[in-house]
Amino acid sequence: MIFFLYLHSSDGIYICEMSDSDDDTPRLSAHTLAALQEFFAEQKQHSDPSEDGKYNVGVIEENWQLSQFWYSRETALRLAQEAVTAAGDSGRIACVSAPSVYQALRELHGDRISVSIFEYDRRFAMYGEEFVFYDYNNPLDFPDNITAHSFDIVIADPPYLSEECLRKTSETIKYLTRGKILLCTGAVMEAPAAQLLGVRMCAFVPKHTRNLANEFRCYVNYDSALECGT
Repeated sequence: MIFFLYLHSSDGIYICEMSDSDDDTPRLSAHTLAALQEFFAEQKQHSDPSEDGKYNVGVIEENWQLSQFWYSRETALRLAQEAVTAAGDSGRIACVSAPSVYQALRELHGDRISVSIFEYDRRFAMYGEEFVFYDYNNPLDFPDNITAHSFDIVIADPPYLSEECLRKTSETIKYLTRGKILLCTGAVMEAPAAQLLGVRMCAFVPKHTRNLANEFRCYVNYDSALECGT
């Protein structure tokens, strides 16, 4: 008799074949056993990333129910570079609902910079004290150690393309920043973004690991190379 074992992974569904042995106990073939070991290795990698790879963009999978869409590696690294340039050598950087940029910052610069990640998804608590739980519905609900105007630049990517979400996230941004703002959101939000935060659209176009239906853009309120598309 043949049995089939179905295993779900991020890459699809593994169908593993089992067969009866002489003692009527189902046993895995060598091929199936290898596939099963690969499956569990993949699951362990996603649930318990190694120290060396824990800052890799995408090490934590997107959760579409939380409207999560990660930047491509190239975009994350470019925005991280922009943040460091804007903040200065000893500046502080806040990543609000922009975990891809946080990961790229740490991957590029290690502990040589000061950066915090403000995020609703508690999976990012794996980053320790730099993680700050953040719900845009409570835009100023922070622990005591997060004081007003304590970050040289705030990079924010509101999770939803709505004026309500942008308005509430703008409260957070204006509370945290000492002045500089880098906003990533849909092109359709250009007018309310300018009104709420005084930002202007850049020529640089951010990319995501998955194609999005809505056109995405970057906005700044300071002189930036992103305005030239570089």
